[in-house]
Amino acid sequence: MKFQNREALQLETKALRVTVLRGGGHIAEILHKKTGTNPLWIPPWSSIEPSQYEAALHPQYGVNADGKLLSGIMGHSLCLDLFGPPSDEELSHGISVHGEASIAAYDGVVRDGQLCLSSVLPHSMLRIARVIRIDNDELHVRIRESVDNLSAVDRPIAWTQHVTLGPPFLEAGATRLTIRTERSRVFESEGFDAGGLVRGADFDWPYAPRHESDVTDLRVFGGHARSSSFTAHLMDRSSDRASFTAFSPSAQMLFGYEWERRDFPWLGIWEENRSRQNKPWNGEAVACGLEFGVSPFPEGREKMVQRETLFGVPAFRWLRGLERVSVEYSAFLGQAECFPNEAGAAVRRR
Repeated sequence: MKFQNREALQLETKALRVTVLRGGGHIAEILHKKTGTNPLWIPPWSSIEPSQYEAALHPQYGVNADGKLLSGIMGHSLCLDLFGPPSDEELSHGISVHGEASIAAYDGVVRDGQLCLSSVLPHSMLRIARVIRIDNDELHVRIRESVDNLSAVDRPIAWTQHVTLGPPFLEAGATRLTIRTERSRVFESEGFDAGGLVRGADFDWPYAPRHESDVTDLRVFGGHARSSSFTAHLMDRSSDRASFTAFSPSAQMLFGYEWERRDFPWLGIWEENRSRQNKPWNGEAVACGLEFGVSPFPEGREKMVQRETLFGVPAFRWLRGLERVSVEYSAFLGQAECFPNEAGAAVRRR
């Protein structure tokens, strides 16, 4: 199978189609066939296989540490065992932004109604495996994911599901988000300032403080023209489950993910609304990352470990020597006539 000239595997039922790219393992598409809606982000630039990327030959993807990642990124990416930029030493050894998992080559097969993927990350000495299936209700996509430490050494890791929404499902000033949180903080360093949020400010969802005593309602994507921001959210510890839900009024579609809160206690919300002018962004990208994981911020390994905790909750997890850790989470997609209230709203199949 091919997807935007990329090698891909596809799993489909009468109602849904899931497309996964072999290069990077990205879940590029969760397509609602009847409406033609894929909520996941497809970048406005053409992509290549990450294995084909060479900085000198592909300047269209920029000259920064994220060039290789951006050459092939789509939809739902996996950040492992790094969330954020590599150190200079890591970069010199071929580690990209967000780690090896999102640029690695994956073996995969579709059989018995399941899409199975696996890859060994040689620098990180990890093995990643995913099994993806579509529920009989044709509303839920179930994902079982395992990470094996191939080293005998205990290590602190980042592990984040970088789910990114894109147009036409994502519309500035229209698409709405629902999450349940305890406490939130704006990214503390430069890099996500175009939205005018106060760096490092703590706040309660959904009102993030802006300069000049103003606030931004984060329930609505892209309320300010050419904006960018990143906010970290500690998920509600009164529930064993955590989730986010996005609603597109024009498509009348609900889309979201649900997971075990103890596996991924943090959700980062990244907004990019045509603010980045450098290559390959060129002021054209509209994207919203809903990034649930074990770390609050995309800050790199050293800062992650030095932070240790935020709001009293760990900012990374330990992976013991030769340990295997498995998690399960799910995406859901279906038609709906209204934005969900605090209790949630039913997703209907038509």
